Amino acid sequence: MIKKRGRVNLSVKEISQLMNVASGKEKADMAVVNANLVNVYTGELLPNYSVAVKGERIAYVGPKVEPSIGPETRVIDAGGKALIPGLIDAHTHLIFLFLPSEFVPYAVRGGTTSLITETQEITFAVGFDGCKEYIASLRDQPIKMFATLPPLVTISPTSEEFALTPGEMRKLLREPDVVGMGETYWAPAVQGNKRLIAYFRETLMAGKVIEGHSAGAKDEKLMAYVAGGVSSCHEPITIQEVIDRLRLGLHVPLRHGSIRKDIGALIPLLKDGKELRRVMMCTDGVDPKDLARYGYMEWVVQEAINAGLEPIKAIQMATLNAAEHFALDNIIGGIAPGKCADMVLIPDINTIKAQLVISNGRIVSQNGQILVQPRKHNFPDWIRQTFKLPRPLTAADFAIKVGEADGRVKVRVIDYVTDLVTREAQEEVPVSKGFIAPDTNRDLLKAAAIDRLYRAGQMAVALVRGFKMKKGAFASSGSWDCAAISVVGANDADMALAVNRLAEIQGGIILAADGKIIHEVPLPIGGFLSELPMEIVANQLNELRRKLGELGCTLPDPHLSLTLLTTAAIPHLRLSEYGLVNLRDGKSVELVVK
Repeated sequence: MIKKRGRVNLSVKEISQLMNVASGKEKADMAVVNANLVNVYTGELLPNYSVAVKGERIAYVGPKVEPSIGPETRVIDAGGKALIPGLIDAHTHLIFLFLPSEFVPYAVRGGTTSLITETQEITFAVGFDGCKEYIASLRDQPIKMFATLPPLVTISPTSEEFALTPGEMRKLLREPDVVGMGETYWAPAVQGNKRLIAYFRETLMAGKVIEGHSAGAKDEKLMAYVAGGVSSCHEPITIQEVIDRLRLGLHVPLRHGSIRKDIGALIPLLKDGKELRRVMMCTDGVDPKDLARYGYMEWVVQEAINAGLEPIKAIQMATLNAAEHFALDNIIGGIAPGKCADMVLIPDINTIKAQLVISNGRIVSQNGQILVQPRKHNFPDWIRQTFKLPRPLTAADFAIKVGEADGRVKVRVIDYVTDLVTREAQEEVPVSKGFIAPDTNRDLLKAAAIDRLYRAGQMAVALVRGFKMKKGAFASSGSWDCAAISVVGANDADMALAVNRLAEIQGGIILAADGKIIHEVPLPIGGFLSELPMEIVANQLNELRRKLGELGCTLPDPHLSLTLLTTAAIPHLRLSEYGLVNLRDGKSVELVVK
């Protein structure tokens, strides 16, 4: 059990027992025998090795385990199969769509026994106490779930005003399973955001790491960012970007998940002789549909091996390298005496398919069957009350008024050049009686960001291109980097209907068309998390995508694209509750081009 500073405390008795089992004076609780053991410390495959376990820890690793085996010892014959450390996701986001307890079975059955998750998004809506509550939900699970704290970088003036204080951050850094501060977007740091730099100092003073997000940073900007104390970045998508960051001393988790799949493109770097001790693996978050289809970290490691990476190096990146980065290598990351008994039995080192998973000295999964159930956390009622809109919205709230007369006007448009990246486009649009209307023939829809909590009802409306909806409206409370509702629509009345329904159910995803709610995904925990089983959430999201397709939307993950409207993380033009923001310089820009 993780009790203090992310470490497992052992009593004098427990330490003595481990030493006695290692020396054959006492008997082990469990022994895995006749395995081909992957030693990640030396990069070796050691045949005919055995592992003896006492309690939650490994006591003995070697070829002569017999003195540690007694009549009560549970003996598992590996039959010459490969035994690897439990896999570690170096960077993920569990704070979106599903509860940690619903996620655990998917991690366990594939051999993931530790992960590091962000807490940023939900903290915007639930604050200091909510962040503590979410971290509490990660504890006492069949696997180890560590957290990074929210840097709360935002383009929302309201969210910036109500962000955690440095003192609150200091208190959270004392939490036992907090390993550092989460991904911190580079631009605000380099631009001198004083609150963020104060967070940096608190994290470094606590002896913990600062995770980075340096997409788009280079030369002196990247240098300044690293000088602030940032320790890693999972954003490189080219070989040169990886090299640039490794040369500056950063750790680099290679990403393969639902947002991006970069492993294949970066494997050439890993085969050309570069030092790889600071290269890790991560998912950056996995959608429910992908969890069901592909799995979790076993999917990432297998993709790397399939792309040509030497299997043991791939396993090192998904175990020891991550543990070392987060200063957790005294308890996880390898199979050695004194470490937590986190081990996975697989057919061979080329086939990352878990047949037996041991976590904290317990068999938690066998042949895909979950043997230890996750703990369900009881969230308090107040965390379900994050919508404070003063009144129901009407179609008139989404009107864009630019004058009094008819004519044409040039406006800025949030233009999705990919499903993630936007640019500023400029378009001439017709004005009727002083108002701008959506134009589905040109894929010009309305987009709005609406504060739902702090200055509830404060909102801005703009134009967006990329969703291709022919009618209806699409709204979510899961907006990135703020406590806002994001909504896109071809019809003002449907936009109001969708937002009002979100307020009624206190969070979720809503699709409306022709004056009716045609689909909803409730997310009542902070407006981000469902209380339903993962399989149901996956089905709800699949149905959402299907119905959006019927409305004309062709984006691969429309909900992700919608929630990114408000992000400070991905260039270039975004929307806050006060208007458009250009992330090149972090400054507001007007809708109408003058």
